[in-house]
Amino acid sequence: MVEKLIDCGFQPSLIDECVFYKDDVIFIVYVDDGIFIGKDDSKISHIIQQLCNAHLDIEDQGHPVDYVGVNIKQSRDGTIDLTQRALIDTIIEECNVSGVYTKPVPAKSSMILHAFEDAPAFDLDFNYRSIVGKLNYLAQTTRPDIMLAVHQVAKYSSCPKREHGEAIIYIARYLMRSRDVGLQFKPDQSKGFENFCDADFSGNWRHATAEVDPATAKSRSGWITFYAGCPITFASKIQSQCALSTTEAEYISLSQSLRDVIPVMQLLEEMKSRGFEVICTSPHVYCKTFEDNSGALELVRLPKLRPRTKHINVCYHHFCEHVQKGLIKIFPIDTRDQVADALTKPLAQNAFYRHRKYMCGQ
Repeated sequence: MVEKLIDCGFQPSLIDECVFYKDDVIFIVYVDDGIFIGKDDSKISHIIQQLCNAHLDIEDQGHPVDYVGVNIKQSRDGTIDLTQRALIDTIIEECNVSGVYTKPVPAKSSMILHAFEDAPAFDLDFNYRSIVGKLNYLAQTTRPDIMLAVHQVAKYSSCPKREHGEAIIYIARYLMRSRDVGLQFKPDQSKGFENFCDADFSGNWRHATAEVDPATAKSRSGWITFYAGCPITFASKIQSQCALSTTEAEYISLSQSLRDVIPVMQLLEEMKSRGFEVICTSPHVYCKTFEDNSGALELVRLPKLRPRTKHINVCYHHFCEHVQKGLIKIFPIDTRDQVADALTKPLAQNAFYRHRKYMCGQ
């Protein structure tokens, strides 16, 4: 396929092998689906006809209203809503959830899931792994607000207990209440390129189960990246290295998030060099500080060996050169404004809704 695209005049991106350029048109491939992006419908139609003439099996479905299970709706004011109502309804149906008993948040703020070694095995009337797979696709595609809750239940897919099944029911009841929530793209050119990253230092720690589950000592990273006020990438992950302080946990989270950010920076630079309109290529990164502890920011700005930080793996220092060159700017942010807080720990309703509004637009 790539050879035929090149024969038709497309040039592959040097940053992302699924992106192709031809004049002022961009073609993005996802498995066997693709989207053309351009200002002129007639030009896109002409390119599609060229590809058909090159014996590529292509079906032109016009302006996308549904793509890989995501419903796309554009309002007159230019706002684009991405939702997955059909998938949500499937999850609710398979979990046998009904009635008006819904939940305002996707996970209890008073509890972090753990192994529950002595609890009864999962015995609810649905396929645990199947539901986790559907929830994971939903979370990674249009619902960053459930990402933390889904990651918690996914961790125990190999040996789920009754409590883990009940946590899935909790998520399903939250989805009943928020069926129409998704991602809302309403471009704001004043906001540029922003990344919010956070860490929950040893938030999973449980002394009672540490012997059989040492991973409880690991911290959680969470981040979400916006471009022109629109969310483009987000994640919630357990860190692979045990952090020994809040500074280290924040620094690891910062490093992990920038592994997503830097390729986007490079892709924007590539698009800019090809004449596409680009708002901003240098991101503003907001990293939360704890009380008067600005250790993570200090470590970024003045990277040098210190007794309490010299053990941090070299792989986590990869972005420092970008900071020193001014390509990435790091700023502190108050806990109340740290959007990624919702990706690192279960929050109470008011705080959760405030962050969901910023992430999802509703």
